[in-house]
Amino acid sequence: MSLEMDCLPPKRGIAPSCIATEDDLDRLEQHADWILKEVGIEFRGDQEVLDLFQKAGATVDGERVRFDPGHAKALCSTAPEKVTFCGRNPVHSIELGSDSVCMSPGYGSPFVTDLDRGRRYATIEDFNNFVKLSYLSPWIHHSGGTVCEPVDIPVNKRHLDMVYAHLRYSTKPFMGGVTAAFKAEDSIAMARIMFGQEFMQNNCVIQANINLNSPLVLDQVMSGALKVYARANQCNFISPFLLGGAMGPVTQPALIAQAHAETIAAIALTQLVKKGSPVVYGNFLTTLDLQSGAPTFGGPEASLGIAVLGQLCRRMQLPLRGIGHVTAAKSADGQAMQESADSMSAAIAAGSHIIFHAAGWLEGGLTMGYEKFMLDLDRCGMVCTLVKGLEITDEGLAKDAYLESGPGDNFLSTKHTLRHFKAANYRSPLLSDTQSFEQWSECGRVSAEQRANLAWKQALQDYKDPGIDPGVDEELKAFVQKRKYAMPDEWH
Repeated sequence: MSLEMDCLPPKRGIAPSCIATEDDLDRLEQHADWILKEVGIEFRGDQEVLDLFQKAGATVDGERVRFDPGHAKALCSTAPEKVTFCGRNPVHSIELGSDSVCMSPGYGSPFVTDLDRGRRYATIEDFNNFVKLSYLSPWIHHSGGTVCEPVDIPVNKRHLDMVYAHLRYSTKPFMGGVTAAFKAEDSIAMARIMFGQEFMQNNCVIQANINLNSPLVLDQVMSGALKVYARANQCNFISPFLLGGAMGPVTQPALIAQAHAETIAAIALTQLVKKGSPVVYGNFLTTLDLQSGAPTFGGPEASLGIAVLGQLCRRMQLPLRGIGHVTAAKSADGQAMQESADSMSAAIAAGSHIIFHAAGWLEGGLTMGYEKFMLDLDRCGMVCTLVKGLEITDEGLAKDAYLESGPGDNFLSTKHTLRHFKAANYRSPLLSDTQSFEQWSECGRVSAEQRANLAWKQALQDYKDPGIDPGVDEELKAFVQKRKYAMPDEWH
């Protein structure tokens, strides 16, 4: 598989879906307001947050915050409509909120798997490998965050190695630590070593993924990290985590309204911490198998819900984060491809500006698969080609080809075909095998997963170090060493 370095995010040429009518959207917004007024959101363990909301005019009762209709949305109005993420190499900078569609790999998995070694706990070597594979791919535009959990490093220190890997082995935008305020502060400090404090005062180079503890809770861990990133003028991605029937009602309209309510309440907090700080409207909405209690992915109900959340986000005039190739499958099989393809299609239909979990996700997020990663990259290429839409030009209408090849002739040797055959169609090197049965049999009957196994190994062999200023590298290493020395190891 040939991986290249010069592919920019595609520009959307197809319009997002409009599933709900304007009246439907009005009613969903009104129900979100009802939730915020009558039920409220709990901001647990963070008195500063409660004080900020009370000062802004919200009703605070203990840790419960309630908003009058329209108040939370009004507080969000100072968030910028577009966010530019600066890559270490400017060619990899991306803009969210414009017509670009960006992809980011999966994250958060404690396990990894491949055909050679099977399922196992992830290590820092695996983490570095996925950062390198993401850097190499023209279809991944954001390096991700905790692409997999390096469990061979203490819990309280592994964020240092992960941030270093993103800064050292890639030049694409990335995500910092969020599971403690000090991890957020360390991540910001390391980014400042690379980019400079003055540059970061006016530019976004790192972001946080802030998950609400659905239903209707934001705890002090997440609010603490949110405040660190907002005050540094870096971006917060706000994402409820909703499983219908568990973290919210089983019916989609209620779930959509709840997701919207949770998201705008947390976005409002970012603006109270620092007016104008960048945010992205996120979502993670799916259904629950009500027999087993396990999350399901790629279902039609969730796809409809995600599309409608995209419409609500457009009303907010904010960038949208979607979820991509997600699945409950344990291997890169037919279930994985169906659920992943339908989940990604929903994210595209919703109008997402950046799509997380675009590559590698297995087992409901518990595992990152090497082969799945490569197969997902292949499909990201298809998706990036699709979203560009269709451009009608004189060259595309090919009048000269018709004049050169008359009725009953083929077009294989026309000048028009020779001009365009290399780039006319997306070539899928892993997902599509176009050999005859006899050729396929003679070549060993290699499956797509086996081709992907060879591809990730070859890609890592082909990886070329992007380089780094030696002085900056030494300063980063010294910071990591100092911070690790200051803390005893914690493994839980």
